[in-house]
Amino acid sequence: MKAMILAAGRGMRMRPLTDHIPKPLLPVGGKPLIVWHLERLARAGFSEVVINLAHLGAEIAALLGKGDAWGLAIHYSQEPEGALETAGGIRAALPLLGSDPFLVVNADVFCDWDFARAHAIDLADDLAQLVLVDNPPHHPDGDFALVGNRVHATAGARLTYSGIAVYRPELFIDLPAMRPMRLAPLLTSAIAAGRVRGEHHRGRWIDVGTPERLAALDREISRLL
Repeated sequence: MKAMILAAGRGMRMRPLTDHIPKPLLPVGGKPLIVWHLERLARAGFSEVVINLAHLGAEIAALLGKGDAWGLAIHYSQEPEGALETAGGIRAALPLLGSDPFLVVNADVFCDWDFARAHAIDLADDLAQLVLVDNPPHHPDGDFALVGNRVHATAGARLTYSGIAVYRPELFIDLPAMRPMRLAPLLTSAIAAGRVRGEHHRGRWIDVGTPERLAALDREISRLL
């Protein structure tokens, strides 16, 4: 199984930090956010990682290189400067991801979900398995409901999509190439067709989306080092 880290976003909520530093390279606990993901992916048995690039993407590629430092093979999916949104970015990267299900991780989340679990996920006829978490204070209404292991748009208490999921390429293959496309409408359609499963992760998860949350996470991790 391959993994994809979504790293192309502009990081508007992180400004002015992201005016000159791409969000995935912002440091927490003495190393860039994206490096935490690469270390955990390597420990979880992944060998190939695809990273999409747009805003200041050359800085990400220059720092990470081919992935040798982590025993990984890193492939880059270059997008236009304005980026392609989540679904569009995944669609553009499909030639690098191949025909098998793949793990997707947002670069700007910090989570202790065990990436090794992705290898054992059998989607069967489903198009996706989403990792959902309790709603954080800044997103109290959540995104989707979970009934058993099935994701619903409305039924049941709503949870927040963590930015971590296993997808089948078929979910994205019919999208037009190199066109910005949001993920939510695509998932909503697949959910309506009954082809999305999920799990509720009750462990650690942080959306590192603002300077304040970044600073709080950095202080917390630094105290533990």
